[in-house]
Amino acid sequence: MFEANLTESYFPATTDGSIEVVTIGDMLRTQAATYGDKNAIQELSYEGEIARSWTYAELLADSEKLARALSTRHQKGARIAVYANNIPEWVLLEMACALAGVTLVTVNPAYQKRELSFVLEQSRAEAIYFTEEFRGNPMKDIVDAACAEVEAVKSRIVMTDQEALFDGHDRGTLPSVAPGDIAQIQYTSGTTGFPKGALLHHHGLVQNGFDTMTRAGVAAGDCFIHHMPLFHTTGCAILVLGGLGVGARMLLAPIFDPEMVIRVVERERARFVLGVPTMIVALIDEVKRSGRDVSSVERMMSGGAMVAPELVRTAEAVFGSMIQIVYGQTESSPVITQTWRDDSLEDLTETIGQPLPHVEFSIRDPKSNKVVPVDEQGEICTRGYLVMTGYNDNPEATASAIDGDGWLHTGDLGRIDARGYVKITGRVKEMIIRGGENLFPAEIENAMLEHEAIAEIAVVGVPDEKWGEQVACFMRTNDASQPDAATLKAFIRERLSPQKTPAFWIYVDDWPLTGSGKIQKFKLREAFERGEFQPLAS
Repeated sequence: MFEANLTESYFPATTDGSIEVVTIGDMLRTQAATYGDKNAIQELSYEGEIARSWTYAELLADSEKLARALSTRHQKGARIAVYANNIPEWVLLEMACALAGVTLVTVNPAYQKRELSFVLEQSRAEAIYFTEEFRGNPMKDIVDAACAEVEAVKSRIVMTDQEALFDGHDRGTLPSVAPGDIAQIQYTSGTTGFPKGALLHHHGLVQNGFDTMTRAGVAAGDCFIHHMPLFHTTGCAILVLGGLGVGARMLLAPIFDPEMVIRVVERERARFVLGVPTMIVALIDEVKRSGRDVSSVERMMSGGAMVAPELVRTAEAVFGSMIQIVYGQTESSPVITQTWRDDSLEDLTETIGQPLPHVEFSIRDPKSNKVVPVDEQGEICTRGYLVMTGYNDNPEATASAIDGDGWLHTGDLGRIDARGYVKITGRVKEMIIRGGENLFPAEIENAMLEHEAIAEIAVVGVPDEKWGEQVACFMRTNDASQPDAATLKAFIRERLSPQKTPAFWIYVDDWPLTGSGKIQKFKLREAFERGEFQPLAS
């Protein structure tokens, strides 16, 4: 841990460890020179068998080959979207875009046409690289329908078509790329409805991944299974860039399958495990069920939702390793704070740790923006290399998130003690965290209000033992008709991805209102917890 004796809620940037201002391509070339013949990425089949493999040298060679191909199709600074599940080509495209100076726009493979069209148009993507289907989602059909509406998309390439993917590699040349250049646009939902595209630069992504994995204790040669979605910063930044940055061996899983993951942990003697709380619970249950040997695991990490103290204790009993908790958001590349492996049980279970090295941290009064005294609640803010450049084509949202002094305002409430350990106390925003994924009520509300029977709506997060929170949808109708749960579910599924579908549908006669007529969502949540509502039968 960092030694600190704070008198106000400000933690200055530490100089622990090295900080290198490099691009993703610089990092990959350095690692290829250092670990050339060591395994970098190994593809797992759905059954958990190793399919294809790349050493660090081979990964660089194929990434440069693809980068040259990209350079024949896209100018430096162009934006291209990737709409695919976890396949090695996703990682190759991430590396190749970085080498070619092309900005990668990451897209959730569960997205439907409405969501994909918005991202393609808002990002100004000129091409989309995709897989044709995943988990029953007809992605090719969705791509065709979305691209028919978004004229800026000039090309569509199926990522499993090797000939099309690498076409032109023998003619392309690579441009000069700077650490401050935008490497990715990652979309994060906002309280006003549609997602905002966070512009993330090379230096922030490389340094943050390296520092997070270093504090997690992952070292050169260590094996870990990557089952997190690649479209999210946890998948493509912490695990891919961080894993490569420390010289580890990554086993890329196509999906999260607890039985398969634990079987591979036992066979490959994996040393590190990461997952949101719901995943950790599922892995613990699988170990208990199967009795497999997971003694190789020495480090575990979780975040993305509140991590229950009992889960930390159970993980230690089952895996022999305590869970290190991370906290952050897409806009911060993504990790801001992280616990240490040798922290006390109290700190591991009741805090989100100390700031990462090279990161400034403060707790500020949401109204005055002044730093508050130690142990006083305020808004969590951070400043430094990790902060995004801004939101794509959204100067108003950027100015709201990053103040004139460069502080990123997270929208989360917390407090920091004199030792520099942080606790989350609430949220300024109304974000719902379901199974580690951020959902925002306004986006769901806007989609549901398109239903002809719905007059007013309020979407609220309610507690759930498995998912942390579930989505509850409170509604008033235009007339006496009240569509049933199946009808409402089918309606929302045509517009939004499955994880945004409410678990509870509730009709109300009256709203709890503020003096100005706004719905008091916290009162709906409290009444739901008291059992005062009867949700529709599913």
